[in-house]
Amino acid sequence: MLKIGFGYDIHPLVPGRKLVLGGLEIPFPRGLSGHSDGDGLVHAVVDALLGATGEGDIGRLFPDSDPQTQGVASLRLLADVMARLRAGGWRVVNVDTVVVAEEPQILPHVAGMKKVLCPLLGLDEAGLGIKGKTNERFGHVGEGRAIACWAVALIEK
Repeated sequence: MLKIGFGYDIHPLVPGRKLVLGGLEIPFPRGLSGHSDGDGLVHAVVDALLGATGEGDIGRLFPDSDPQTQGVASLRLLADVMARLRAGGWRVVNVDTVVVAEEPQILPHVAGMKKVLCPLLGLDEAGLGIKGKTNERFGHVGEGRAIACWAVALIEK
């Protein structure tokens, strides 16, 4: 059995926070706001995986009202979701993502993100797509005030 899930996340960029994307800390003067570390790429992947299994979304499983997830590394949330999938007999076939940001450039960080995410997802590097795009200066993302991420995941049982 094959199932597909789609995920999306957006966070504003704010001063005083580290920028974490794809499990990597990226040198940048602002970071993504959020209850956890704000890693929008990982959040989008988590939502895609949860959507594929019909388990809702990241906010339902890890609500921002839970003090135990305050400031938590989003990689821990992904590890928890992967354990749930495996316990249900699922495995990830592939994941494809898009990070939309005017800056910083995503391409220089893709290899590092894959090294972090692929072991958690149980994928080789060819099984994970990470692309960086701009929003051509349109909207909050295009004005450099936010970063948005999309993900699609294919899983099989």
